[in-house]
Amino acid sequence: MLELKLERLRHLFVEMEQALIAYSGGIDSTLVAKIAYDVLGDRALAVTAKSPSLLPEELEDAIAQAQSIGIAHQIVETHEMDNPNYSSNPINRCYFCKSELHDTLKPLALKLGYHYVIDGVNADDLQDYRPGIQAAKERGARSPLAELGITKMEVREIARSLGLSCWNKPAQPCLSSRFPYGEEITIPKLNRVGRAEIYLRRLGYENVRVRSIDDTAKIELPAERIQQFIANVDLVALTQTFRSFGFVYVTLDLEGYRSGKLNQVLPQFAN
Repeated sequence: MLELKLERLRHLFVEMEQALIAYSGGIDSTLVAKIAYDVLGDRALAVTAKSPSLLPEELEDAIAQAQSIGIAHQIVETHEMDNPNYSSNPINRCYFCKSELHDTLKPLALKLGYHYVIDGVNADDLQDYRPGIQAAKERGARSPLAELGITKMEVREIARSLGLSCWNKPAQPCLSSRFPYGEEITIPKLNRVGRAEIYLRRLGYENVRVRSIDDTAKIELPAERIQQFIANVDLVALTQTFRSFGFVYVTLDLEGYRSGKLNQVLPQFAN
């Protein structure tokens, strides 16, 4: 079944003839970029959006991975932070983020002669609250992984079979996802969250989130690593470091990390 999906994915790009990939450097868009390049060669282009909500380290990873694949790669700047509909952080914030992204990519694609803008949305993404998907669809973007029913697990399996070193890379949504809906997002807040997560990564905790709630940093780790974290990390040094980033309080979420946790409050907004 997986081989059949991979073959259909390749055939889809054969039919497109050329494509511009909205390329974040995450495993989904990396797999799409890899297949597009294998099929289309220099008729495939990966484009990464640079903004304050993207960790500099993630941009560096995207550049390195694109070089490893061989695909042509460009970086463009997006300005979603200039839009109060985004920075005020409503529950449909992602709609305005993806609107800005695709309002940037679509004219670029047309200018360069690419008929399609392709993203890395997979089949599992359709099961979560993702208003950005609608924004992309409205602007004519296509999502081959979702179209073919390829799940996140299948993305990783295919990526590993193709030798992509990032096949098991933890998901890294934009830094704006670290803030509860309704709390204003600012560049200083994004910076302190980014610095805090990089600090924890360098301690060996790759799959981590630092949620920012006013002046409080709430650290989320996989539940099975919480006890190890408490036992092995210098918590005093960590707290002092986080305060140097601009946080006042530092807490640990005892429930542990869970993808999509931010959206568990959505029923409150619906009432």
